[in-house]
Amino acid sequence: MSDWSLVELLGGLHDDIQQRLATARKAFAHPGTKGDASENVWLELLKNYLPHRYQTETAHVVDSEGAFSEQIDVVVFDRQYSPFIFHYQGQTIVPAESVYAAFEAKQSINAGQVSYAQKKVASVRSLHRTSLPIPSAGGLLPAKPLQHIIGGLLTFESDWTPPLGESLQEALSGAEPDGRLDIGCVAAHGMFLCDAEGCHTITPQGKAATAFLFELIARLQCSATVPMIDIRAYAKWLAK
Repeated sequence: MSDWSLVELLGGLHDDIQQRLATARKAFAHPGTKGDASENVWLELLKNYLPHRYQTETAHVVDSEGAFSEQIDVVVFDRQYSPFIFHYQGQTIVPAESVYAAFEAKQSINAGQVSYAQKKVASVRSLHRTSLPIPSAGGLLPAKPLQHIIGGLLTFESDWTPPLGESLQEALSGAEPDGRLDIGCVAAHGMFLCDAEGCHTITPQGKAATAFLFELIARLQCSATVPMIDIRAYAKWLAK
């Protein structure tokens, strides 16, 4: 029998993320620097552990009608079937069709940060997305229905006592449909989930970062593949 332990491996992944988030919180005095460090911890986790068909960046999202989202801390998007991505002066812009998930990453969860994350997620989901019929060996397949864009909030700590109690439930329940948060992680305490009816389940979890990663991967598997983008809808802006 091998000396490897799956319990130790999965627990160690969470412990590493929690420790790095704690270090970012304690080591940096400037709020902006502290925030950037926390975002990078989550970005690195997803870049290292999500399948390579997904890419993860801090980004703006744009649609074919020229509308932009707000800047999103963590965008999970397709790189296998989405040809249109723009990098300029350290800024990343991705087409709305390619987005699988959008997360805000903050030091601590509270009512203000939940509301802020809801607005950020809504700025992505409200964008126009195209979907073309798909050529195949058997002929033209119908256009793929638009997948639900996963939205959420990632933090290290909670400002509430208890950390994952009624106050969190209240804050989560007040969103419009476009701003609904589907999944979130409070690394020091647990995670929250949302089902298709919009009901949130709050789960205290000793290894929350690893549990969040696995839940996100499971939800991405259910999303299948992004729709076929109408690149000519974006090309029309060349004539403006």
